[in-house]
Amino acid sequence: MSQSQIIPFDKSRRHGRGATHNPDSRFESEQRDFIDDGWRNPSAESEEEILKTTVTIERPKSIISRNTSPDLPFDQSVNAYRGCEHGCIYCYARPTHAYLNLSPGIDFESRLFAKPNAAELLAREISRSAYKCKPIALGTNTDPYQPIERKLKITREIIELLAETKHPFSITTKSDLVLRDLDLLAPLARDNLVSVGISVTTLDTHLSRVMEPRASAPYKRLAAIEALSKAGIRTLVQASPMIPGLNDQELEQILVAARDKGADSAVYLLLRLPREVAALFENWLLENFPDRASRVMKLVRSTRGGKDYDPEFGTRMVGTGAYAALINKRFRLACRQLGFAGSKYDLATDRFVKPGRDRRQMNLF
Repeated sequence: MSQSQIIPFDKSRRHGRGATHNPDSRFESEQRDFIDDGWRNPSAESEEEILKTTVTIERPKSIISRNTSPDLPFDQSVNAYRGCEHGCIYCYARPTHAYLNLSPGIDFESRLFAKPNAAELLAREISRSAYKCKPIALGTNTDPYQPIERKLKITREIIELLAETKHPFSITTKSDLVLRDLDLLAPLARDNLVSVGISVTTLDTHLSRVMEPRASAPYKRLAAIEALSKAGIRTLVQASPMIPGLNDQELEQILVAARDKGADSAVYLLLRLPREVAALFENWLLENFPDRASRVMKLVRSTRGGKDYDPEFGTRMVGTGAYAALINKRFRLACRQLGFAGSKYDLATDRFVKPGRDRRQMNLF
């Protein structure tokens, strides 16, 4: 074992993927490591097909997820997909794939699950007599406009229902595909029924390419902010996650760029590394930024009480310690200078009308 080396998932097969490893689910009874025993054939590896994305149809019995977290600005959310092809290495949702006995690594971004009956389920749930209208958040776990949405259009079907019932909702995305649905969003904005948050993590195209490989390029996200704002849609820039020593120096530049394109509000979140994400992120750093990997992880831990992550309510989104406090102070100062409004929109809930009977009818098959 002294000469053996634990190796990452075949690099020749993971073009356009964020994770460098594919660790087993934490619920597996056995854990496996890939070991380099010196017998690999590089020429055979080069002939292997690039890893393809697969989509499995899932038909859940309910679609609205509810939470009571004091850190979140919403009470209920809807996610049309599980897993996300954007492949953002820092994604805090990666550990959820373990519940499917799949890896939070490569599996999370290549083995996806879609819920084509999401709109029908939502119609049934919001038509119940006990239902109380509160804004629904789209894109809280996985991106509602990830690449497979272009073909499946599940998010659009959900928005069509919300538009029909005048139900308020917010969208968070890293994709300019959101502009496809301007025809639905613009009229809703006039009635204060929708807001859109565009996540801009960096303005550096190289960093974006390796950190969030299949998300829209930074300039496309800024163009989306501009188009949404011009259409009269309240648009928020989400400068997150801020990663100490890697992209946090861009915080003010991101906010200025977004404000110049028409964003009227902003929020930031500090990097979160729950469960398997910590090891995935550190391995990614070692492969892509070996010269600063140690410093970045040291700074990250300094904002989490010496640990990779601290899930404590009240601080998990912004961290603790001097470095975290400095980022927070910089953000607040920049927001004052740029004239940004608060980070939460008060959407209208008094226009809601329950879906018609035909909308609530479920498909037999």
